[in-house]
Amino acid sequence: MPDKSAQEKTEPATPRKRQEARKDGKVAKSQELSSVIILLFSIGAMYFVMPGSVERISDFAKWLIANASEHAVTHANFLLYFKQAMITFVMAVGPIVLVLSVVGIVANVLQVGILFSAKPLEPKYDKIDPIKGAAKLFSVQALFNLVKDIVKIALIFVVGYYAIVSEIKHSSMISALDAPHMLGFIGAAMFRVAIKCSLVLIVLAAIDYGFQKYQYEKDLRMTKQEVKDEMKNTEGNPQIKSRVRQLQREAAFSRMMADVPKADVVVTNPTHIAVALSYDVEKMDAPTVVAMGQRLIAERIKEIASEHDIPIVENKPLARTLFKACEVGMQIPASLFRAVAEVLAYVYKLKGQA
Repeated sequence: MPDKSAQEKTEPATPRKRQEARKDGKVAKSQELSSVIILLFSIGAMYFVMPGSVERISDFAKWLIANASEHAVTHANFLLYFKQAMITFVMAVGPIVLVLSVVGIVANVLQVGILFSAKPLEPKYDKIDPIKGAAKLFSVQALFNLVKDIVKIALIFVVGYYAIVSEIKHSSMISALDAPHMLGFIGAAMFRVAIKCSLVLIVLAAIDYGFQKYQYEKDLRMTKQEVKDEMKNTEGNPQIKSRVRQLQREAAFSRMMADVPKADVVVTNPTHIAVALSYDVEKMDAPTVVAMGQRLIAERIKEIASEHDIPIVENKPLARTLFKACEVGMQIPASLFRAVAEVLAYVYKLKGQA
């Protein structure tokens, strides 16, 4: 019977799973957050740019009315007026459109970074499957969106109502204003109402972003078996890796044992440690460790040394120091030169060498 806990998605997504999801276009993104950022910048752009835009359009209208009676209605004159109207419109509205375009791109980049993926555009049967489509209608995401939209409409209605009522209370003097100042007063009032409603949208956008982040992490969760399978695919099967390491150790051991006959002396502990040293005056700057080991390996080093008539010298302090300070293939440190030189001198004396 399969382990139920192994099939439950309880593990956080691995970096590889996140990377694959990102390639498929699956990212944590709140459309509400992007919309409210665009809305705030559009309100600000209109507040600062609109007076100049209105003045530009007004000047064009005055110029058009003043010159209409002087020019006959011809094809050439119509094209002239149309061209001037388009230029005026672009100059008046262009800055606002440009700001909103840049803000829209930046708002999305801040959430998901720079991402280009064609996967969401690929035709899939799941997208037209009526059963899965019906399931999405009753999903947690759909329920959250429904509640969010209801709360958003209700809050905007309430906040907007009280904001408008507050502005109406201060509108008693509007009748005494001339047309330009009246338009300015109305524009400022609309700006304040829009800002108050936007504050509600900011709170809702923050909640929506938090939910989308939570839902994204939840959807990416993996089972314990999926994590194990991914580790096998990316790092290799642990059993195979263990076998490879074992083979590498065996190969290294064989090479080390093959170098023991080249040693000049084996320094022992006497039973626990054995260190085989080799020294060639013409080729080496200092004696070199060709093999060393503990217990069974030490016994094997001594057996090979005995088979090849290599002297075995018992020196407990030196054997322990060499074993701790050196590695196979490494020259002995300068601090051990004197102690090793005494051992080699003793060995050379046994062999009758100078």
